[in-house]
Amino acid sequence: MEIWINPACSKCRSALSLLDAEGADYTVRRYLEDVPSEDEIRTVLDRLGLEPWDITRTQEAAAKELGLKEWARDEESRDRWIAALAAHPKLIQRPIITAEDGTAVVGRSEEAVRDALSRK
Repeated sequence: MEIWINPACSKCRSALSLLDAEGADYTVRRYLEDVPSEDEIRTVLDRLGLEPWDITRTQEAAAKELGLKEWARDEESRDRWIAALAAHPKLIQRPIITAEDGTAVVGRSEEAVRDALSRK
C-alpha cells in the first residue's frame, strides 16, 4: 500500500493517523517532491477507475492560470490533463491510496481510508 500525500494537507495527515492506528503497512510518497510521471498518473487513474479531471483540484491557482475549467473532458483531451497533472502536481487531489488488491481510492474521508484498508 502506498499513499500519495502533501504533508501540509489536513486530510492527508488524518489518513496517515488512521493508517497508523490500524497498524497498516504502507509507504509514503510526498508527491510534490517525488513528482509522478505521466505514466504513473495513468496507472493510478486506471487503479482508481477515474479520469484525470476527476482528480484535479480545479480551485488551485495553477488550474485557474491554465484555464482548466474550460478544458474539454473527453478521450481526446485525456493526455493534456495528465500532462498538466505531471507538470503541476499540486493539482492532484489527495491523498491517493493504492490498495493491496490493485485498486486505489482518493482517501479524503475516514470511510474511504477504511475502504482502502479492507481491499485485500
